[in-house]
Amino acid sequence: MTTRRSLLALAAAGATIPLNAFAAASGPTPALSAGDQALVDRAVAYLQALNEARGRFIQTDARGATSQGELFLKRPGKARFAYDPPSGLLVVCDGGTVAVADSRLKTFDAYPLMATPLSLFLAKTIRFDKGVQVVRVARAADGFSITARDGRRQTAGQITLSFSDTPLALIGWSVTDAQGRATRIQLSGLAAVSGLDSGLFVLKDPRPKNVGRGKV
Repeated sequence: MTTRRSLLALAAAGATIPLNAFAAASGPTPALSAGDQALVDRAVAYLQALNEARGRFIQTDARGATSQGELFLKRPGKARFAYDPPSGLLVVCDGGTVAVADSRLKTFDAYPLMATPLSLFLAKTIRFDKGVQVVRVARAADGFSITARDGRRQTAGQITLSFSDTPLALIGWSVTDAQGRATRIQLSGLAAVSGLDSGLFVLKDPRPKNVGRGKV
């Protein structure tokens, strides 16, 4: 059974709570203004160009507990969230599966990437108009945020991506479930890099083959 600790790790590491953890959505979504659409288009262009990146993250869960670590991204589909000690968590997306290992609890869980909001900005082609609904664009003094949800209205959970304005950069995100519980990620020093080792995005189940296998 997936532990609460693992679910919190999933929520933090790129908004990876499984979509079926959310309740059904309802109600119409208002059309975006021309100004809001321009910000969405700008964000999409930035994310589409962010092929490889590295930085630090700070996670704050729904209870206010914090943890931190190092983040690696390699689009399409790959990410690694290495939590600093004393946490035993490691979250890796290999392009098709999001795997969560906890060395302290000796647990290992895996989910299809496309069943998680993480796929929103790890996709080969990033789109906020097909299968995804932008429900809010909010402006701040130094940037803006975009809140999106499942466009098929099968889930009520949502993800909010936050950007700085000058220069344009992804500075964090949050995931909110159907009960209104939010898990937030704050990024620092996220920078484009090249030549990331492909081994960073491989995480195999370390347990013996006869222990806890068969969960994907």
